[in-house]
Amino acid sequence: MTRVVIIGGGISGLATAFAVEQQARQAELEVETLVLEKRPRTGGKIWTIQDSGYLCEWGPNGFLDNKPMTLDLCKDLGISDQLLRSDDNARKRFIYSDAILNRLPENGPSFLQSKLISWPGKFRLAYEMLVPKRTDPSDETLAEFGRRRLGEEALNKLIAPMVSGIFAGDPETMSLKSCFPRIYELEQEYGGLIKALIKLARKKRAERKAGKVVASAAGPGGVLTSFNQGIQQLTDGVEKSLQGEVRTDCEVVRIAQKSDGYLLHLADGQQLEADLVVSAAPAYAAAAMLAEVSDKTADLLRQIPYATMNVVCFGYQRERIAQDLNGFGYLIPKAEGRQILGTLWDSSIFPNRAPEGHVLLRSMMGGATNPAAINLSEDEVKARTMNDLKQIMGIDAEPDFVQIFRHQHAIPQYTRGHAGRLQGIGDALSDIPGLLLTGNAFFGVGLNDCVNASNQTAAKVIEQLQKRI
Repeated sequence: MTRVVIIGGGISGLATAFAVEQQARQAELEVETLVLEKRPRTGGKIWTIQDSGYLCEWGPNGFLDNKPMTLDLCKDLGISDQLLRSDDNARKRFIYSDAILNRLPENGPSFLQSKLISWPGKFRLAYEMLVPKRTDPSDETLAEFGRRRLGEEALNKLIAPMVSGIFAGDPETMSLKSCFPRIYELEQEYGGLIKALIKLARKKRAERKAGKVVASAAGPGGVLTSFNQGIQQLTDGVEKSLQGEVRTDCEVVRIAQKSDGYLLHLADGQQLEADLVVSAAPAYAAAAMLAEVSDKTADLLRQIPYATMNVVCFGYQRERIAQDLNGFGYLIPKAEGRQILGTLWDSSIFPNRAPEGHVLLRSMMGGATNPAAINLSEDEVKARTMNDLKQIMGIDAEPDFVQIFRHQHAIPQYTRGHAGRLQGIGDALSDIPGLLLTGNAFFGVGLNDCVNASNQTAAKVIEQLQKRI
C-alpha cells in the first residue's frame, strides 16, 4: 500500500486527498491517504461560526458557480442538494466614491448615467480602443496596465477596489498576468479590452444562432454559492467522505528525503514515513518544512508575501439602519481615506445569516495597503469600523453583535515576478520525485482555483505512482 501524505487540512489539502482516492480507484491503485493539519480543526481559512443567531464566515463566504470544479466536487460528495445560491439582489454592487454609494454599471446605458466615473474619465475609457497592444514581455503590474489602457480615474475607482476586494492587494505591486490572466490574454489576442468585448459578443451571437449554449467569455460572471449553514459544509463534507485518516493538532516542522520516500518530522518529536508528499500548506510554512529538501524552493516560497486582514462582523436590528441593503455591499477606493476596504451585506446575500429582524454586516480592514491595522486593539478596530459605517451608510447605532477575526496571513499576493517564481519552483521540484505543492499561493486564490489545483495535483500523484509500477 502506497502512502500519500498531504500536509495541510484546508480545502486544498482535503480536496487533494479526496481526488487522489478517487483517481487511484479509477486507476486500480492501492493508495492510503493521510492528511496532517497543525490546528485543532480542518478547513483552513474556511470556518463558519454561529453565535447569538448570527452566522459569520471567518474567511470566504462562497464560490462562483460559473466554473465546474467546486460544483463537481459537491456532486461527488453527494451534497449538491444542499447548495444555496445568493439572492439576485446580490448582483447589485457598489463603490463608495465622492461621499456616495455608486452602483457599479452593468451595461452601456447605466455606465453613461453613472456618476462614479467623470465624463473626462469616461472619454479616457473610450480611448482604450486606440491604445496599442503592449508587446513588452516583462511582467506588468495591474496599476501600470490600468493607467496605460484605461486611465488614472478608472484605475483608482474600478481596478484598485476590485484588487482589494479579491486579493486585499495593492495594484502597484500585483502582477496582471498572474492575478488576471484572462485580461492579459484578451489584450494579446484582440489588441484591447473593448475590441475583445465587441468581437466576443459577435461570436456569442453567432453561436446562439447555431443553437450552442454559450457562457460569458470575458467577465467572471457566475452566482455566488454557499450552503444554508455556511461554506464550512463544503470542507466538512470532504473530510467525512475521505477513506484515509485525518490528523489534527499534528504539525510538520521538517521534511527529509529518503532513498524510498520521505521522513516527516513532527512538532511533538514523532516521525512519519511517506512514499509521496503533497504540501497544501501556506507558502511561508512550506518554505520552513522544505528547507532541507530544496533550499531553492524554500527561498522562492518565502518570496510570496501575504496580506493581513481584520474581518469585522456587526449585527444590528434592521429597523435601526436607514440604508437600503438591497445588494451585495460596497468597496472603497483608497483615495477616499477610509479605514475599511469595504463591507458585505451578508444577510442580504444569503438567508440564515442573522436572526429575524436583524442584519449582519461584514467589513474588511487592512490588506496590503494598510498592514498596520492588524495590530490595532479590539476597541480601536470596532471604533474605526463604526466611524466608517456612520460616514458611508449613516449608521449611528451601537451594534448588538460584534465578532472580530484577525488574519496575520490572509491572502497570498501575486506580486510582479510571480510567474517567474513559480517557474523556478517547478524547475527545482522537477528533480525531486514524489514531492508536490498545491494551494492558493500559486495559481489562484478563489475556492474554484483551489479545487482545480487539487485535481491537477492528484493527477500528478497518480502519474508518479503509475511510473513506479
